[in-house]
Amino acid sequence: MQVQVNTSNGIENKDTLERWASDYLNDSLERFRQDITRVEVQLRDTSSGKKGGEDKRCTLEARIAGRDPVAATHHAPTQDEAFRGATQRLIHVLEHTLGKLDRHHHRDRDTIRRDTTAPVGDTAPSVE
Repeated sequence: MQVQVNTSNGIENKDTLERWASDYLNDSLERFRQDITRVEVQLRDTSSGKKGGEDKRCTLEARIAGRDPVAATHHAPTQDEAFRGATQRLIHVLEHTLGKLDRHHHRDRDTIRRDTTAPVGDTAPSVE
């Protein structure tokens, strides 16, 4: 999964920020890896340098293979809180969106919910 970080309005776009964001998103979105091709990160200081309030905004947009992208935004006092909050919101959106696809399109996905090697109908050994 590719992660692209864009910043503006006083937030420096450093290599360390990009590496950290990429590592964090790859870990947090691991279970959606087969569906997401790219995540775009938009970090912005909405107060343009003024102090106070929830002036940091993070928008995450996930590109889902074969589907329209989904996005989540979070405002917070710090860049870190905005990023982590947007990540949690994006996870919720992905769970909802991809869960809907699973119900309606029966996508071919790996599952841990059932043992596919166990014979169907065998619940207990018979006693004679």
